[in-house]
Amino acid sequence: MKKLDLLIGTLIGFATTFLGVYIFLEFFTDYGFTKGLSGMKNQGILGKVITLGAILNIIVFFILLKYNKELMARGVVLATILLTIITLFV
Repeated sequence: MKKLDLLIGTLIGFATTFLGVYIFLEFFTDYGFTKGLSGMKNQGILGKVITLGAILNIIVFFILLKYNKELMARGVVLATILLTIITLFV
């Protein structure tokens, strides 16, 4: 059960980051989601957009702590660390 909670937290962290990237590209750029992703990758700033999307992980982390879901909160932190490593190579 503990490994499952950690996995669920990691998936929540990735989904939240994806949602944050989607919101950023749709509402704060003139491009759509797919054109925005390809444009940001061509400009070399896709990692910065992923970092902005990961800001929502802070909110999810504290919500999970409030409901005593510590292992899921650890999964969100793990997802953030993995996204940081991915961002270094993008």
